[in-house]
Amino acid sequence: MDLTSLEGRASMLATEFPRFAEGLGLMASVIEVMAVVVMAVGVLRFAAAFLGAEASGSARGSRIDGARRDLGRYILAGLEVLIVSDIIHTAVSMQLADLVFLGLLVVIRSAISYFLGREIEALKD
Repeated sequence: MDLTSLEGRASMLATEFPRFAEGLGLMASVIEVMAVVVMAVGVLRFAAAFLGAEASGSARGSRIDGARRDLGRYILAGLEVLIVSDIIHTAVSMQLADLVFLGLLVVIRSAISYFLGREIEALKD
């Protein structure tokens, strides 16, 4: 992990506590992988449920809607975990540019979460 800012200067945390900063960077990377795993599990479960609904033929629409709701929940969980990773990366860098980037990521992911949540709720009807 590159512990320098966009301006090329090392962050205070990286300078004063390099091993701690590297550990946090590694932790953030593990959390990112965990988020991808959560979403991948959701996709695999969706695929299995979709294929099961297609094979059964009965109540196919409601079974697929249920699978879509479940997939949406996995995606939301993965996005929330990714935000944790972004917060850790920003804490390690301690740079204003990274804080602005984090803010934009949180806004974008929150918007996705909001609209995905609305779609999940609409599927309940």
